[in-house]
Amino acid sequence: MSAPTGKDPRGVTPSGAWPRDVDTALAEQRRLRQQLLLSDRLGPVNFVAGVDVGFPRPDCARAAVVVLRYPDLTLCEQVVIEQQVDFPYRTGLLAYRELPAVLAAVARLSTQPNLFLCDGQGTAHPRRFGIACHLGVLLDCAAIGVGKTRLSGRYQQLGEQRGARAPLMVADEQVGYALRSRQGCNPLYVSAGHRISQESAAEWVMRCCRQFKLPETTRCAHRLASG
Repeated sequence: MSAPTGKDPRGVTPSGAWPRDVDTALAEQRRLRQQLLLSDRLGPVNFVAGVDVGFPRPDCARAAVVVLRYPDLTLCEQVVIEQQVDFPYRTGLLAYRELPAVLAAVARLSTQPNLFLCDGQGTAHPRRFGIACHLGVLLDCAAIGVGKTRLSGRYQQLGEQRGARAPLMVADEQVGYALRSRQGCNPLYVSAGHRISQESAAEWVMRCCRQFKLPETTRCAHRLASG
């Protein structure tokens, strides 16, 4: 993973890095989607990161990135950034509101995560390019989307036991899994972001879950992002 240092990972200055209008963002999203790798391309995993973004004000994003050691999931490092938001709220384009602050937080990490778990979608997205895909492609890192709500896809009956999963399908395409991370809780919607398969994405989310519904990565990040 190559974190940004004063510049956006695409090699341009922050002032020119991000689209300001919906049409330009949609065109960029389609272009970046061509770079997705939805197979297992991650090596040894010693550090896992959780990413979440809150909005203390409509024009301000609070991005939290938490790095945990794996497999014990103890805290290694955390960074919180607050940054002005310039992009309008549009379903399916939330990455353009959230990622500038996330990347600023990632740039301050001294520990390099091997895997990112993002609060939001990966390929379980209307255009198969949620925030986990966007982050993964920009940083060329393994990433997983862990959604609390379903944005795309349907699934068949899901078992009640911890670890039960059912494929999220759009027509004949699998875009992720509905995953029961804790018995009796509503499922998570897990999908590959980049450099990982759908099956491995679900397995890694379960490895990062302990006694709570959310994996420890995004649970810790959510607490910080919520302020």
